[in-house]
Amino acid sequence: MSSAHQMFDEMPKPDSTPTPMPPVDLSKYSKRVLLKTVLDRADGGVGLVDQRVVVGGWVKSSREMRKDPLPATQPPAGGDTKPATGGKDVRCVEVFQSRIPFLRTIIKVFGGNTAHSHNKEKLESVGPKPAHPAISILQISDGSSTISLQVMADSSIAPPSQLMPTGTCILAEGVLQKPSLQGKHAIELKAERLLHIGIVDQESYPLSKKGLPLARLRDCAHFRPRTTTVASVMKVRNGLNQASHTFFQNHGFIHVEVPIITATNTEGFSDVFQVSTSKHSTKEPKKEPPVSMDDTENISLETIKRSIVEKAKKVEELKRSDSNKEALDVAVQDLHKTNLLAAELEARLKSKSKQKSKSKPDDGFFSNQAFLTSSGSLHLESCASALGNVYAFGPRFQADKSESKKHLAEKWMVETEMAFSELEDAMNCAEDFLKFVSNWISENCYENLYFLSKRVDRTIIDRLNSLASTIFEKITYTTAVEVLSKVTDRTFETKIQWGVALTEGHESYLVDEFYKKPIIIYDHPKELKPFNVRLNDDGKTVAAFDVIIPKVGALIRGSQKEERLSHLTKRINELGLRKDQYEWYLDLRKQGTVKHSGFNVMFDVMVLFSTGLNDVRDAVPFPRHHGRVHN
Repeated sequence: MSSAHQMFDEMPKPDSTPTPMPPVDLSKYSKRVLLKTVLDRADGGVGLVDQRVVVGGWVKSSREMRKDPLPATQPPAGGDTKPATGGKDVRCVEVFQSRIPFLRTIIKVFGGNTAHSHNKEKLESVGPKPAHPAISILQISDGSSTISLQVMADSSIAPPSQLMPTGTCILAEGVLQKPSLQGKHAIELKAERLLHIGIVDQESYPLSKKGLPLARLRDCAHFRPRTTTVASVMKVRNGLNQASHTFFQNHGFIHVEVPIITATNTEGFSDVFQVSTSKHSTKEPKKEPPVSMDDTENISLETIKRSIVEKAKKVEELKRSDSNKEALDVAVQDLHKTNLLAAELEARLKSKSKQKSKSKPDDGFFSNQAFLTSSGSLHLESCASALGNVYAFGPRFQADKSESKKHLAEKWMVETEMAFSELEDAMNCAEDFLKFVSNWISENCYENLYFLSKRVDRTIIDRLNSLASTIFEKITYTTAVEVLSKVTDRTFETKIQWGVALTEGHESYLVDEFYKKPIIIYDHPKELKPFNVRLNDDGKTVAAFDVIIPKVGALIRGSQKEERLSHLTKRINELGLRKDQYEWYLDLRKQGTVKHSGFNVMFDVMVLFSTGLNDVRDAVPFPRHHGRVHN
């Protein structure tokens, strides 16, 4: 981390030495000045005083300051009551306005309500009561800085009732000036003209309430980036994205796009989303016409069977009464017709079912089953066998109903694959990647990290610095089990034994209490890893590894892939996977196979680690998880 960055409990203070500052520049594509170009300067924007600018943003908070009314006109000294030249009309109007209440009383007594109403309009048209002058003091943000700009807007250019509600959008033209009120701001804008006002309905706008917790903000995901906390998280996320690309591009990796729709279950054992077509429309559904009894197409078999039961009861009642044989004959005949109708409809449904089973499904857009991919690693292997070192970045999908705070149905992953690379190479690359990314965002996202350290987690910056400078501990799965089996002062949710997957509790103990540093656990039992991981010589473990870091646990999972055709085919058969789905994948082993390895970074979890958040639903702009799709 740069030495210019101080401890996170002290925000860097501007240098007292006066240095010339460049003028503020317009945003190239919006003809306005980004607030960060004013507020994030070393002098806090003081060097821009008297510059005319156009700024835009959303009101974060506001208050109204009433202006003192103009003093009444005083007579000249010496008791001379003769008005000065040009002042006669003003004095007459003031006298007339002062008599309006007295005149209204006379009109009301002698002229009645009608006359009062009629003359009231005349009087008010002569002397309307002016609105009390005021200044709207607005704190606005355009998302470019964690600091807000103070805008002073006189009521003569816009009423405070329009400007002051939280969430109001304004585009203002004015002059930068030193603060007119004592406070924390180094500069403010005196608005002279408002080019745009986007009003809000305070009753329905969810951010009108102050201090909403992150869990409540999930219900209005389309508005929550307007909060400074979520905006800072999104900018750190953007920084992690940029840092990831920078690392791989600096090391000669080629970025490739892998398909989201695939015919292959990548991991072999995860639940996946199946892709199908739909004629879903956003239009209101058309009202169905009333069902005609003559139209058997619109009558369900269940409805007819319920009708048969009711009619059979009626026949039995008529038989017991013996009072109306004619009614009984009609009821029996009706029951007979209904039975025939049920038999006919049942035969028709069976016929349609047989025809449907012989034909292709209605949603057969593809020639075979298609799924949303849970990993792009298989397709990356194809590219690595031609391009060498490759990586991908994008959404991956898993139909897991887990309620874990680190799991989403749609998750973002950074994935890499390296030709002529073995397990040790992949572990070293993963460690270097995390160190580079941690150092990069510490230097390039410091303002947002500083803000989040005050609002979310005070240890953010120290934790990133520690990760960037610490050598990771590498241990085997067997060693991890041995360490955990000796723990006597605590009870884990899952009893540890060889062959059991390590839980979050196990990983937390190892990284936070035993080793007290990031660890890499490798050589896992083959039953715990995907089908395509290279089998070790012991026949029980595979060349796979997990990177475990403080606070979030497992962040990276990687492996050396099985390049031997016979071993890979045997593994597919052991797991009962459909071999026809993997024919193209097996071709890579038949034609110029090569040793290769790679890893997957759980990008959303990396955002949790970097921001101090505890729930991945707060680290993603629009989270998709079991039971809820936001927007």
